[in-house]
Amino acid sequence: MTKTAPVLDPRALNRATLDRQLLLERSSLTAKAAVEHLLGLQAQNVKPPYYALAARLEGFAPEELSGLMADREVVRIVTMRSTIHTHTAADTLTLRPLVQAARDRELTNFRKGLAGVDLDRLAALARDLVETEPRTMKQLREALLEEWPDADPQSLAIAARCRLPLVQVTPRGLWGHSGQVALTTAEHWLGRPAEPTPAPDATVLRYLAAFGPASVKDMQTWAGLTRLREAFERLRPQLLTFRDEHGVELFDLPDAPRPDADTPAPPRFLPEFDNLLLSHADRTRVIPAAYWGRSWVGNMVYATFLVDGFLAGVWKLEKDAPDSHALVIEPFGKLTKGRRDEVTQEGARMLATMHPGTSYDIRFGTVVRPS
Repeated sequence: MTKTAPVLDPRALNRATLDRQLLLERSSLTAKAAVEHLLGLQAQNVKPPYYALAARLEGFAPEELSGLMADREVVRIVTMRSTIHTHTAADTLTLRPLVQAARDRELTNFRKGLAGVDLDRLAALARDLVETEPRTMKQLREALLEEWPDADPQSLAIAARCRLPLVQVTPRGLWGHSGQVALTTAEHWLGRPAEPTPAPDATVLRYLAAFGPASVKDMQTWAGLTRLREAFERLRPQLLTFRDEHGVELFDLPDAPRPDADTPAPPRFLPEFDNLLLSHADRTRVIPAAYWGRSWVGNMVYATFLVDGFLAGVWKLEKDAPDSHALVIEPFGKLTKGRRDEVTQEGARMLATMHPGTSYDIRFGTVVRPS
């Protein structure tokens, strides 16, 4: 990094990231193209991917993503950071092998419960079980426990999940449907083999396109991987470099958008676990220091909203009746009347997109009381 590398302050990084994340202006991309561009959507729960796309796409309807899932064009699978993501079929077969080393390292946390277990045999047995018919984690635990009765049941199931690319089969994940988590392998569900473990270079470029400008540590945080510096160095000749206010080197694609820091950023309602808030080591580009930690309490994570591009509060949707919803909005700080009106309008738009034909009430109140 040279001393002359331009400095990008948090607002400049905010606007660039929002643009890449399709949050500065809604995109005309299809749901499938958006999932691909964003390298997947956090999907710890069923509904967040739908709300994530509603915030980003013009003309989105939940049935579009649900149809892709029903047709096996997108799937739910554990990938980055050992969390469930919704990925396109193609990305499932490439990104999962990319993060396999991290899943292998994860197993070291369960050594005690896996004493005496042949992990290669476990993977082969688990593959046969779930490809014969999709299994729940409980069914997988019980079947594996018959082979290794002295092992920890939960550790056996986690070992299967780590060693194999297990996808959640439908109807789990479909909009308006319920279904328990049942698993089979990605190869079996998609009808084609996984790709060999790829070099990370292509994914580095895609990460920058969706989350840049970014540091090596930023991408490592997003992927849950280590030792990505070599890939960035290989790519350095074709990348631009910047610095943040602390002197950290940031990489970016030469032709990627970097809007002016004063570009207007409309309010946006995001689901819990949205990748915008989770995919950088330094999250000040989106989360003001004063609000750090306020979007979760213990293990409970709340849906959030942005004002002027930055985290501004949390929201919750309550069902007053079968055909009536209440959107409760809790700002972390005082909003001007103009800002409140903009937030209300965006909330109404979100409700009309996600719950058409239902009546709704929008109110500012308390969603969570920080301890």
